[in-house]
Amino acid sequence: MAGRFGDINLTKYDDLFKDEATRQAEQQEQVLTVPADQIFPYARQPYTIDRPTPDLVRLMDSVERFGIMEPMVVRPRDGGGYEIIAGHRRNYCAGVVGLETRPVIVREYTDEEADILVVDFNINREDLMPSEKAKAYKLWLDAHKQQGARTDLTSLQNGEKLRGKFSVQLLSEQVNENVTTIQRYVRLTKLIPVLLEQVDSGKLKLVPAADYISHLAEKEQTYLALVMERDEVSPSVGQAKRMKELSTEGKLEDNIIDLLMREEKPLEHKITLDGKWVQKRFPKHMTPQQIKERINKALDLLERSERRKQEQSR
Repeated sequence: MAGRFGDINLTKYDDLFKDEATRQAEQQEQVLTVPADQIFPYARQPYTIDRPTPDLVRLMDSVERFGIMEPMVVRPRDGGGYEIIAGHRRNYCAGVVGLETRPVIVREYTDEEADILVVDFNINREDLMPSEKAKAYKLWLDAHKQQGARTDLTSLQNGEKLRGKFSVQLLSEQVNENVTTIQRYVRLTKLIPVLLEQVDSGKLKLVPAADYISHLAEKEQTYLALVMERDEVSPSVGQAKRMKELSTEGKLEDNIIDLLMREEKPLEHKITLDGKWVQKRFPKHMTPQQIKERINKALDLLERSERRKQEQSR
C-alpha cells in the first residue's frame, strides 16, 4: 500500500519488507469493478442458473436493492475478459436487474482446480436437481482423476471400473451421500436429455434409471422415452433390469420395449407408522432396518400362532 503527498507516492514502512510474491498475491485479491460484458459463465459449470427457486428469488431481491454484496471469483479467460468460478447466480441476477458492472476478485486456476471449485461452491445447496448432482459429481471426480487420484473403484451393475476411489470417498464425505448413491448419479449422465428430465421430475426413479436404463443404447432410450410419454408409464426396477439384459444380448427391439412396458407391475403397499407409536414400542437406538426386522419376526410369530390355533380347532 502507498500513501500520497501531493503527486508523490510514499511507500509505507511495512511494505518495504514484503517480497514480490506477497505483493502480487495481495494485488490479485483486490476487488476490481469490471464491465458486465467482460464477464462470462464457466463453460463446464453443471448447475441450472435461472431456475426460479425461493433462494434465487431472495438473491434477486437482495441484488436489486443492494447490488452484489460479495465479490464474484473469476479467472482470466482465453480470448479476453473473465470466466466465473464463483458467482454465476449473482451474475445472472445482476443482469436481470440491469447492473452494468460486477465486483470481482481475479485468481489464477488450472482447469482441474476450476472444475473442482465451481462444483464446491454450490454442491451443498438443498434445491439441486438429480441432473445437476449428476453433472457436478462427474465433473468433480473427473477433475480429481486428472490430478492423479486413485482409480480402482468398482462401479455398480456391470463390474466396470469407475475411476477415482479415493476421490469418490472424499466427495461422499463432502456431500453426505454414500458412494453407491454418488455412482448412481454419475451414471445418470449416460441418459439422453429427455430421460434425464424425467428423473428430475420424479417420473423416472433413480435406481432403475442409473442401474439399468443408463446402460441402454441411445436408440433404445429414445424409444423408451416415447413409450413413457405416449402411455404415461414408467419402468419398474424389474422392467428396467430386463431391458438392460436384452440390450446386452442385442435383443431389445422396439416391440419388446412395448411388451415389457405393458406388463402389469406388482402392487406396492406402503404403510406409514406414527412416530409416537414407534418411540413407545422400540428402543431409541434401533435403526429403521432393525425395527423392520423386529416387526417381521413378530408377524411371523403371530402367523405361526394363528396357524397352530387353526390346526387345533380342526
